[in-house]
Amino acid sequence: MNRRDFLKNIGAAAAMLAMGGCAAAPKKTVSDKKPNFVFFLIDDLGWTDLGCYGSTFYETPNIDRLADEGMRFTDAYAACPVCSPTRASILTGKYPARLGITQWIGGQDTPTPYRHYLPLEEVTIAETLRSRGYATACVGKWHLGDKNHYPDRQGFDVNIGGDSFGSPPAYFYPYKNDRRALLEMPPGGSEGEYLTDRLTDESLKWLDANKGRPFMLYLSHYAVHTPIQSKQELTDKYKAKAERLPAGKEAKFLPVYGKYQTRQVQDNPAYAGMVQSVDESIGRIMKKLEELGVADNTVVIFMSDNGGLSTVPRQGPTANLPLRAGKGWLYEGGIREPMIIKWPGVVAAGSTCSEPVTSTDFYPTMLEMAGMGLHPEQHADGVSLLGLLTGTGKLKRKAIYWHYPHYHGSGCRPCGAVREGNFKLIEWYEDNSVELYDLKNDISEKNDLARRMPEKTAELQQMLSRWRKQVKAKMPEGNRRDDFETWQASRQEQSSN
Repeated sequence: MNRRDFLKNIGAAAAMLAMGGCAAAPKKTVSDKKPNFVFFLIDDLGWTDLGCYGSTFYETPNIDRLADEGMRFTDAYAACPVCSPTRASILTGKYPARLGITQWIGGQDTPTPYRHYLPLEEVTIAETLRSRGYATACVGKWHLGDKNHYPDRQGFDVNIGGDSFGSPPAYFYPYKNDRRALLEMPPGGSEGEYLTDRLTDESLKWLDANKGRPFMLYLSHYAVHTPIQSKQELTDKYKAKAERLPAGKEAKFLPVYGKYQTRQVQDNPAYAGMVQSVDESIGRIMKKLEELGVADNTVVIFMSDNGGLSTVPRQGPTANLPLRAGKGWLYEGGIREPMIIKWPGVVAAGSTCSEPVTSTDFYPTMLEMAGMGLHPEQHADGVSLLGLLTGTGKLKRKAIYWHYPHYHGSGCRPCGAVREGNFKLIEWYEDNSVELYDLKNDISEKNDLARRMPEKTAELQQMLSRWRKQVKAKMPEGNRRDDFETWQASRQEQSSN
């Protein structure tokens, strides 16, 4: 699969940009019965890492089926290009800048200090649902603070496998390396056991135990985050598949900024195996819902926390084409996500939506789905998607915003962004330079329109500035790239020892 073939295969997804709104069935009846919720959050999964989003190398039949049974969003965004801030936005309905969590927890503080935990004062969607009789479980990655800020302090009845770290020490039992072990795992396990499978097993047990009451399962897989470790049989399968790919004329890696390069081709066997294991997990959970007789009353949400890891000094494992760059960047490759919502009898099967939405929107959407009143003082930056899901209306929102005042190991510098309609502006905080793109006609962000459209550029830059003041966003304290690179080099040296 060369670059030209890949672009051709995702053409249908890109074409959705021109449609506007959502392609859905006429209004359906929302049941008075409280729906269950299963929220799949995948770590570092790229926009084109699924068959239903254009991949021809990775195999995702279960997720593709989920898209066939629900609504697939083409313009869905993470609130940040890194994990912890996006996760906080999902649980609180607030932008990371408003929360003060603008960096992945454990990342470098300079040039902008940030909060290293989700405050207990925040009333999460899990807390609100639990107050209305829902059973709640967090299974997998947490990464929103130390033990005093774990899921059991934020509205979840149980925490399985979630701790303060952003990645597991290893994906194979006993899930440890020379420096640490994965905490909060239940007793048990056997040699060769794979973490994605184990988290699924624990989720199935919990569903069995809570089938008699409304529930919210938040299955937050560590996959497909590093370390890139797959089951050997799957790695072998995709290694053989990669060897059968036709040789492409284009380079596999191209420069994106300085020494940093971004991957152009999806052909990493171990990463592909990790994607397949995630897909098998989704299939097992969906089958269990059917077996328990609750599938028809269960809302299933699928999302990634940031873009695919494609742009690093070393070789990133996936490619996000036609999107530019990847995890850590405010270009589309770092923030545009695969997102699917299934709600049997309400959301039209096989529908698509190109309305821009973001991760703060889940909170009010789930409240309305559950027949509960909105809590605008809490989910201050979220908008309910119910009108889009039922085909009864569009969102009353002018723009979506981002604030990432940090350096990232992918090469990204401190920056912010705003998308209004099809126009997106990126502002670089080091020198206050700006870039403007028309995403409808330039999904790859190749043609900077800032000089050709000075009035639109100024309008969006002013909007971004006003928004930062409104949410009290912290700005960088000087240019501290040298401090960041020293810190990064120290972390790389520690990881190699």
